[in-house]
Formats: sequence, structure tokens, C-alpha cells
Amino acid sequence: MANPLSRREVLKFGAYTTVGGVLTPGISLAQAIVTETKGITARDVQLNVGGTMIPAYDARPEAQARYPIVVVISGFTGNSEHNKDVVRRFAHAGLYAIAPELYFREGGMQGKDFSELGKIAAGVTRAQYLGDIKAAADYAKQQPWARADRLAVTGFCGGGALTLHFTAEYPGVTAAVPWYGHVKRTYKDAPGVDAFSLADKIKAPVLGLYGEADTGIPVDDVKRFEAELKKRNPDVEFVLYPGAPHAFFSDDRPQVYKKEAAEDAWKRCVAFFTKHLKA
Repeated sequence: MANPLSRREVLKFGAYTTVGGVLTPGISLAQAIVTETKGITARDVQLNVGGTMIPAYDARPEAQARYPIVVVISGFTGNSEHNKDVVRRFAHAGLYAIAPELYFREGGMQGKDFSELGKIAAGVTRAQYLGDIKAAADYAKQQPWARADRLAVTGFCGGGALTLHFTAEYPGVTAAVPWYGHVKRTYKDAPGVDAFSLADKIKAPVLGLYGEADTGIPVDDVKRFEAELKKRNPDVEFVLYPGAPHAFFSDDRPQVYKKEAAEDAWKRCVAFFTKHLKA
């Protein structure tokens, strides 16, 4: 099964901005969207993962109430400013969102070159990824403003793949939205486990958001996986955006950002979570 984390595959997964030959995921060629904090509470927090503290970022509406939870799983860039902005966007949509920094132990992803990026991401085990995401979900459920019975998960690129793996393994996921997550992604500690092998365990409603022009994720794979899920799960929909490449939602990367597709996908994502989380 494919593991898309070689240098060649990292390059296929999107054009990163480079400065002096160094990969700099946080630097944009144009002004990225910046979501204000007025009306929400956004902060840095710490998660305890088996005695190791890792950082995370969360945001929620300011008004006192109990809000459904959305765990936001980053791609290879980690908790970049863009990923934190997405967390704030969910808060403005009336949700409590939290994003763990999946690469804290590895020193983060900022300022890494391509070879380092691939080595770091490939070196993290499935168990570590899922453990960190679980810590974020568990932390969120303990907060007094959270609706512990309403838990969604969403993620981008490598985080999209992890969205599917986490939904299969973590009890109580209410809804899942993977954004261009490789359905054949495997991990060094689980080489035989990809999303196809987990289809029987994915019971929650799923909305998949993918680009038809994604050179790293074949359209046929996406369609086959959607069909597999629909054999067991009646609430599944995958959207393929014509002309949209991998990472089309990344407004901090104008060379791949597709505004029309990104805006439509965001509306669908929020509507999907509203339907399944706020009932």
C-alpha cells in the first residue's frame, strides 16, 4: 500500500513557498485570510499525552453556552498560522475547535527543507498521531463549555487521512470531514492499515472534499473508497472539485489555492457539522 511521504510525493502534494531552498510553510506569496478574534476566545493550551505535554490551539464563541467539538488535524505543516485560522473560523461558526501540534516532539515543521519534512512526517507512527488526536478530543470533552456528546473531526492532507483513521478507531465521533486525505496512506508501525482496510469501522457520517486535479490522490481511489463506505454507511458524500489541486483550501499558498472550490467546500463543511452536531 502507498505511503505518500517520499520527497517526490511531498513535492506532488503541493507547491510550498521556498526561501533560499528552505521549505517555509508559514510564509505566503500573498496575504492569507486572517480571521479576527472578536466574539470568540482563542488561546494556546497544553495537552497531556501519557505524561508528555504537547501544545494545542483552541477557540470557541465568547457567549456562555455548550458547544459541539471539532478536532482540527493539520497537514504536514503542523499548527501553522493557517491551521490556527481555521480553528478560529470554526469558532465563529458556533463550534468549539481544537488543533493539537502533531510535530512538537520532532521540533515542529517551520523552516524545514523538503527532505526534512518527508523524514519527519514519515517517522511519526500511527500510534503517536492517533494518541495526540485522542488527547485533544479528551481534553476538549472535559471543558465546561463543550458538548461532550457531539464530537467531530476534520483534517487536511495528512490530517485528512488521519481523520479517517481516527474516526474508525475513536468511539463517539459524530461526524467527519476529510479534506484531500490520501485513502491509501499507511504508517511505519501499521504498514497494512489504510482507509480501505478501516471502512467497516467508519460508522459516522462522512463528507469528503477532494480535488480532481490532485496529482497525489487518484480520482479512482477516491471514488472507490466512497463506494466502499456507502456499502455500510448511508450518510456518506464525497465531492470532487474540477480543476482543484491538492491543498486547494490553503489560502496561505496562492499557487494552489482555488477560491471558488475553497469557499464552496467550507460552506459544505459547516453545513454538514451544523446538521450532525447541533441537532
